[in-house]
Amino acid sequence: MTAADQLTPDQLTPDQARARFRAGLRVPTSGWASGWTQANLIALPRADAYDFLLFAQRNPKPCPVLDVTEPGETSASIFAGDLRTDLPAYRVYRDGELAEELTDVTHLWRDDLVTFLVGCSFTFEAALLEAGVPVRHIEAGSNVPMYRTNRECRPAGALSGPLVVSMRPVPASQVADAVRITSRYPAVHGAPVHVGDPSALGISDLAAPDFGDAVEVRDGEVPVFWACGVTPQAAVMRSRPSFAIGHAPGHMAITDARDASYLVP
Repeated sequence: MTAADQLTPDQLTPDQARARFRAGLRVPTSGWASGWTQANLIALPRADAYDFLLFAQRNPKPCPVLDVTEPGETSASIFAGDLRTDLPAYRVYRDGELAEELTDVTHLWRDDLVTFLVGCSFTFEAALLEAGVPVRHIEAGSNVPMYRTNRECRPAGALSGPLVVSMRPVPASQVADAVRITSRYPAVHGAPVHVGDPSALGISDLAAPDFGDAVEVRDGEVPVFWACGVTPQAAVMRSRPSFAIGHAPGHMAITDARDASYLVP
């Protein structure tokens, strides 16, 4: 057993975490590699890349782009690993339908794929915990719950779709703290898009998320909703491009950028 094997997930460097995923470990990455930025992944053929870039520009809250590769590239300026193998799990879409969920997409990678790394709210969870704001899915060892909403994103070219949100229950007395802390991370979704009644977002049942795992909302807690980087995959499912690869929701790209790089005063 090496020294790295004895580290807990939060103690790992990005390279050490990616090595575990490359070896086949499949697990949600919330709480992993504390202090290092996590990102959503969406890879599209070059013919669709401009539409997505425009979609992201028009919808910066759910789609804050951190990096974009050249066609066919398998690493990025903030991700020194292999984009095809170094995430815990991927989703493959054909004509908008989920075709496969895999831990390695090397055999499906194409020379025309442009990969976008999009900010992830896991990045600000360490700051929430440091301030004493609970993060229930980390406590439970589960994936964050994510929901499609009744809010439409601004369309761009052939792409359209609903806003997807992640939810964290927050004690009512700490909601203001959660808003203040996360607002300082605009590149990773920033402040919540909604606090309180889920039905205002068209969410009928918190116990039935569209992605991820349900978590307990305790007495005295308020559901707080942040824009989510699974929104691009919802757009793929709605708009049906011929081919796309995304991360499995909650199974993120752990980058070589520091969380502090995206913190604003």
